[in-house]
Amino acid sequence: MPEWVQQAVGGGVKGSLTIGAVAEEKLLGKSGFALSSPAFRDGGELDPSFTAIEDDAVAPPLEWTAPPPGTQELVLVVEDAEDGKVHWLVWGLKPQKGALFEGETPPRTGKNAVGNSEWMLPDPPLGVQHRYVFQLFALDLPLTLMPGAGYEELFKQIKGHVTAIAILTARFEGHEIEELGAEDFDIED
Repeated sequence: MPEWVQQAVGGGVKGSLTIGAVAEEKLLGKSGFALSSPAFRDGGELDPSFTAIEDDAVAPPLEWTAPPPGTQELVLVVEDAEDGKVHWLVWGLKPQKGALFEGETPPRTGKNAVGNSEWMLPDPPLGVQHRYVFQLFALDLPLTLMPGAGYEELFKQIKGHVTAIAILTARFEGHEIEELGAEDFDIED
């Protein structure tokens, strides 16, 4: 993994990240291109409502600034920095300032590490912290992928076409899921 990628995500990347294979440092934040979330700060903790801890968990909200002029499409790839697993593949995002709201269904999605086309809920082992790297790529051409395409297909189409990148990192530590019984509630008869 290139040193600039390590620095951008806070070091210690054990898995492979798409950003290191399809982009170069000069594209990071080009023309002020940036990615953020109203739900967590860069390097901050993911709320359990976006993880496997909660039954009705959804994808976190994301916002981005306008990409550089000439951008044809935006692609989002979310990967685990510790094991390299793909948590979300999204494309078909308009090449302008925009957002994905909490739980919103994106225009096009591809298969994650477990083979479905949804936000793969973070679920690290108990007491182990993982980092999730949200990588937003500005491309100089529109993709021709069908919904449900896999990572390899997406990778082949974006390689050589990235004009800017924005990244955002979140962390989450594995928790025990508490099973509550009637005795856990203070209910008056």
